[in-house]
Amino acid sequence: MKLLRVGPVGQEKPVVMDTAGNLRDIEEPEIDGAFLASGGVARVRDALERGDLPIVDAEGLRIGPPVARPGKIVCIGLNYSDHAAETGADLPAEPVVFMKAPNTVVGPYDEVLVPRGSVKTDWEVELAVVIGQTCRYLESREEALSKIAGYAVANDVSEREFQIERGGQWDKGKSCETFNPLGPWLVTADEVGDPQGLGMRLWVNGELRQSGHSENMVFDVAEIVRYLSRFMVLEPGDVINTGTPAGVAMGLPGQPYLRAGDVMELEIDGLGRQRQTVGQA
Repeated sequence: MKLLRVGPVGQEKPVVMDTAGNLRDIEEPEIDGAFLASGGVARVRDALERGDLPIVDAEGLRIGPPVARPGKIVCIGLNYSDHAAETGADLPAEPVVFMKAPNTVVGPYDEVLVPRGSVKTDWEVELAVVIGQTCRYLESREEALSKIAGYAVANDVSEREFQIERGGQWDKGKSCETFNPLGPWLVTADEVGDPQGLGMRLWVNGELRQSGHSENMVFDVAEIVRYLSRFMVLEPGDVINTGTPAGVAMGLPGQPYLRAGDVMELEIDGLGRQRQTVGQA
């Protein structure tokens, strides 16, 4: 299933896309941690199969992020060998973990803002994992995969000077306003199948900048979820950004960082497509 939220900021309505491409009211208050933890995905699937959900006229409506109010966004750095190489970093022996502020999440077509004083705002297409059940000290890869509600496209927008050159942790270069477009859909885990079988691409102003594949992760999705559960409790609605392939501005000749007026477009197989215009904070 493809779950999404449509409407103005703060007034999004949760819906599901049927096989004909119609949007149907899921008749739930929200797509969030409480919805996922209480078996919401199964309830919506059953109602959709029965034909009980009314069609929503979504013509012209904004598409918001498919998950409301994630408790946390956990990110994995340097998780593609080609990206590590372009940044001059060694491959990590264990996952590199950092956090993004949850309020960085915006819709897949919302504006991305270059922060004040920024000259090194960068793009990163990533596979996002949405947790569906509480994860503590998971013992196996199979158990880890069973805790995943679904997957989405994420753009892990980053300010490289803030992140790398100005000391401290990476978080401050990752947590600026609008720095995590998410969606358009939360595609349920059963529909995605193997999360290591997905191609991903990103264009800037029509020029292909990133073209990678999730099979090339250093640490795959199952291992990431299992590993993180040893150090923190993952809760329903939490989002994990799993890393980006090569092709970011930091690793390209001339380092063509984002400027106001630029347009980013990105997609992952089966998970939909995003498009953001860049503005100035």
